[in-house]
Amino acid sequence: MNLPKSQSLEDRLRAVEDKLAIYQLIASHPPAADTGTDSYYRDAFMSDGTVDLGGGKAANGNEAIAAVVKTDAHQAAIAGGLCHFTGLPRVVIDGDHATATSYLQVITPNRDAAATNVPGHGASSGFRIHRLGANRWELQRTADGWRVTRRTLRQLDGSPEARDLLKQAF
Repeated sequence: MNLPKSQSLEDRLRAVEDKLAIYQLIASHPPAADTGTDSYYRDAFMSDGTVDLGGGKAANGNEAIAAVVKTDAHQAAIAGGLCHFTGLPRVVIDGDHATATSYLQVITPNRDAAATNVPGHGASSGFRIHRLGANRWELQRTADGWRVTRRTLRQLDGSPEARDLLKQAF
């Protein structure tokens, strides 16, 4: 975490607490998405927050963002075994603003594959990575804790947009 020793213990502790709070906020996204827990999005995003998933797919405002997980399409994906899997984000805090950069995989059951037996774990046709993307979360400290002002996701498909998001982490 590279906390300067010249900072006071209170400042260093606040930085650790801030990062842990941001980790918790971002780590809560996959289980919320995979269970359709719309309250997470109302609480995690600012009222005027934005989600930009690329390709013209976006939602503005925490109510609109929360509504996405209640759509028929998203509910059908959940019923089909949808799994969001994220990597640990790289978090940079600058006062009352922060950014977090992470990877996100969307994993689905591979129902077309032949079942394979793994000793002690049973048989399964396994899973497949449906999509892999780069996430950039922009956050703001509020009186109620850290909230997302903007989340941008770009597919890691060879196009420069995802790499540009990842480069912003540094």
